[in-house]
Amino acid sequence: MSVAYFPGCTLSTKAAGYDKSGRAVAQALGMPLVELPEWQCCGATFPLATENSMALIAPTRLLTQAQNAGGHVTTLCAICFHVLRRTQNSLQAHPEMLERINWFTEEPYEGKTRVSHFLELLRDDLTWETLAAKVTNPLKGLKVAPYYGCLLLRPQAEIGLDNADEPKIMHDCLTALGCEVIDFPYETECCGSYLAVSKPELPEKLSREIVASARQHGAQALVTACPLCQFNLDYPQRIGAGGSFGNEIPVLYFTQLMAVALGLDESSWGMEKHYIDPRPLFEKTLAV
Repeated sequence: MSVAYFPGCTLSTKAAGYDKSGRAVAQALGMPLVELPEWQCCGATFPLATENSMALIAPTRLLTQAQNAGGHVTTLCAICFHVLRRTQNSLQAHPEMLERINWFTEEPYEGKTRVSHFLELLRDDLTWETLAAKVTNPLKGLKVAPYYGCLLLRPQAEIGLDNADEPKIMHDCLTALGCEVIDFPYETECCGSYLAVSKPELPEKLSREIVASARQHGAQALVTACPLCQFNLDYPQRIGAGGSFGNEIPVLYFTQLMAVALGLDESSWGMEKHYIDPRPLFEKTLAV
């Protein structure tokens, strides 16, 4: 069962490890990701102006490509998922906007493409039971804290991936891998998002609080599905950032833990460019 895949800009650059591990685990699970042939940036943010048709042209073109590739597209990036899912909902709710965009692009989109996050495919198409059965290297003893952030879940009425206040989709994924899942109060708090560009001191402060909370609750690692969250949480812990005292914890993508649990070769983990290297954690704790 192949699935049309939109990697997005960040997974093609700074978050290449997320892309590498995601493709590897999808292949191992018999659901290979087939990259859309001529994709472009989704826009990275969903417009706040509800009548701004121009801002929806880029994501609509992606939905059109997916329509022509079978009518279903998945992505790993929480931000890309957020933009595509909300665009799809907006076009269905406002057919006049869809007509206007189709007139401009001269690419007829019918408004029916299914947009999924890869976590959603694991839950709804593969099932957690099937995933657990395919695990060859259970991550028993590894205490991990899932960090959802904002864009993967909110606004709940439009995203509909999980309960935005008490999510469990990443919890269930990590449990299927054998991890000990740690709840902590900041798992759905904002990390500062794009303020990392304009006011980096703010997300750095927020991220330090999130990491400290996860650490205080016993987590050995944080796990996310968002490349911007991963950067914001990982980067402030680097050496020379005023906080490297030997209590740093790695920030991984859920697909990287999946790659380890499925027994895939280390070359597919994509952990080389993390600021806090997760690999020693596996060497010491799991003897991988």
